[in-house]
Amino acid sequence: MKTCTSISGGQSSAYIAANYPTDYNIFSLVTIEDPKCSPKDKKLIQIVSDRIGKQFIATAEDDTILHTILDLEQFIGKPIEWIAGESFDYVAEKKGGWLPNKLHRYCTVEMKLRPMFRWWRENVGEPLEMRIGFRAGEERRAKNMLERLNSDGLLEFKDIVGKHNDGRNKWAEMAWQVPSFPMIENNIYRDNVVEFWKDKPVRFAERNNCVGCFHRNPLLLRTMFDKHPEKMEWFASKERIKGNGKWRSDMKYDDIKRHKLQQVLDFDDFGDCDSGHCGL
Repeated sequence: MKTCTSISGGQSSAYIAANYPTDYNIFSLVTIEDPKCSPKDKKLIQIVSDRIGKQFIATAEDDTILHTILDLEQFIGKPIEWIAGESFDYVAEKKGGWLPNKLHRYCTVEMKLRPMFRWWRENVGEPLEMRIGFRAGEERRAKNMLERLNSDGLLEFKDIVGKHNDGRNKWAEMAWQVPSFPMIENNIYRDNVVEFWKDKPVRFAERNNCVGCFHRNPLLLRTMFDKHPEKMEWFASKERIKGNGKWRSDMKYDDIKRHKLQQVLDFDDFGDCDSGHCGL
């Protein structure tokens, strides 16, 4: 069975890529269509466009992650497959009909998993071992993923496989991966990962994943308005569209923006997210 590392842009999945070589390394980029959020470096825009095979405008993630993947590729000496599905703008408007949230996290499915699955169908076509960046101490997250395995021990994904006679899409569940967790198996904790990367030539974002991810604590989201104002405005603007709903059930992002911070917090709060492909 061939192996693949799902790289999120964070230190943990990068640690796997560096220390547990696989047949494939894959990175799925979340894109948005707002030019105000574009990187200032025009050369970087062209590089990313070339990597994903279409025009790149901006990402909902920290721009540093773009450098992370380029640096990591040089560090491990192996190519990383860049993929990008539909933009977040398109997905929010056409796929869900409402904004994703903790109960309906279709953003991960549409912009991380589906592009990865379609890359797998085109390039691999048989079940592979997918190495996930869960660390020692995150066994519950791994357990949640393993509980979704089918009777053959494989994760399935539902996608279009053809057309019915009347033109409607034909959907089917396809078994495509066996998740594995090398850092849990080898007792690699967060401190081990941080120590490994502290003197390596790979740049990492302070926090990876989408800057406005609804899984983040509201106080942390408030700091993101200071650090990534254009991107957080993109998130807030989506809630102003009639019928879109909210990213969070407890408050709107405009309300979060108006909140005055009393202190700077330093914590990560993704414990409830077990997708395995967005990162920490």
